[in-house]
This record gives sequence, structure tokens and C-alpha cells, in this order.
Amino acid sequence: MTGDLAQRIVKIRQQLPESVRLIAVTKQVSVDAMREAYAAGVRDFGESRTPEAELKQAELQDLPDITWHLIGHLQSNKARKALELFQWIHSVDSLKLAQRLNQLANELSLSPQVCLQVKILPDPNKYGWSVPELLADLPALNQCYNLQIQGLMTIPPFALKPPEIRSVFESTSELADKIGQQNWLNIQMQQLSMGMSDDYPLAVEAGATMVRLGRIIFGQRNP
Repeated sequence: MTGDLAQRIVKIRQQLPESVRLIAVTKQVSVDAMREAYAAGVRDFGESRTPEAELKQAELQDLPDITWHLIGHLQSNKARKALELFQWIHSVDSLKLAQRLNQLANELSLSPQVCLQVKILPDPNKYGWSVPELLADLPALNQCYNLQIQGLMTIPPFALKPPEIRSVFESTSELADKIGQQNWLNIQMQQLSMGMSDDYPLAVEAGATMVRLGRIIFGQRNP
């Protein structure tokens, strides 16, 4: 199993430009499998829930150079714990959450790196800003001085065809360019967190700088 997992990681890395950050999504993945991925060179791990991440971090304290990414929906009442556990939060999906994180980051003397989750297409099954909502909230987001707003995150709606998925990723990249050109003081658009196991090549083609891969590395997990 160790060899298989390492080989999968090597194969994926060969497909990624050096500028693209590989985040291994480890929801429901054992600590042993995470250690195998670490041994194969992975240093970025993505979790969806704070309790699972906290348990794993306690078991992986001997690997201090891991960067932890929160990629799942974050409830406001879990925001403090998320700030304590994660260096990156990809799923900042509302102004209310951003302002709550900003307040807590100030209290904790932290400066987390975050991405703003956007829905390019309407999708009742996903969290995030619509494009008009995000553009309207930029002045308020620019006041979140304790957050390092680094870019956008998106997840295409389920069951789109490849050309439609590509269009979502391209539109996200174009939106980031549009926001970046507005020269906000505290909003950077250097990162695009997009692409998962089924569609990451399309995301990379559209300019992704971070891909979030789980099943293609670790195999199918239990529902």
C-alpha cells in the first residue's frame, strides 16, 4: 500500500506545474495513510471538520512542518477553534464569517490566510458568495485587517460536463483578475483554490494555484 500511495502522488505531481500546490484531502483518512503521504513529500493536508483535524494533529505532532488547510464549511461557533488549528481557511463563504474570523484573529493575535468561496453558478448545495454579492462585499472585506485574503475558492455544481466545469474555473480566474485590478489594500488575488480528484486538470489549465485531492490519492472512503 505504501508504494501504491507514493506512486500515485508521484504521478499526480508529474501532471502539476511546480507553481501548483498539492493539498491532500484527508477527511476519513487514517493517520497511518497520512504519514505515508508525508513520506512521499506531501506537506499540505486538508480537513473538512475541526474535531477530526484536532485529533489528527495531536497524533502528528512529530511532523511540525505540515501546513493545515480547512476546506469544509465553517460554522461561526467553530471559528475560534478553526483559527487555532489551521493556517489556511479556504471556505470563508460569507461576510458574516469573515468578520467573525477577523475579530477572533485579532483577539488571538493570529493572521490566517484565507480564500473567499464563490459560486460562479447558482447551486443550492454549496455555500459561498454569488459573484454580485462578493463584489458588493469587497469594501467591507477590505476592512478585515487581521485576515490575509489571498484569493478565491470554488467548487463547481455536481454533474456538469467537462466544458461547463472548465467554464466555471475560467470564470473564477477572470473574477480574481477583476478583483485584483481594483487594487484593494487588504485583498490579494494571488491564489485560486479549485480542482478536486475528478476535475483538477481542468482547474490547472484555468489557472489554479492549489488543488484539493483526496480520493485520487487515498482511494474511496466510506460514506
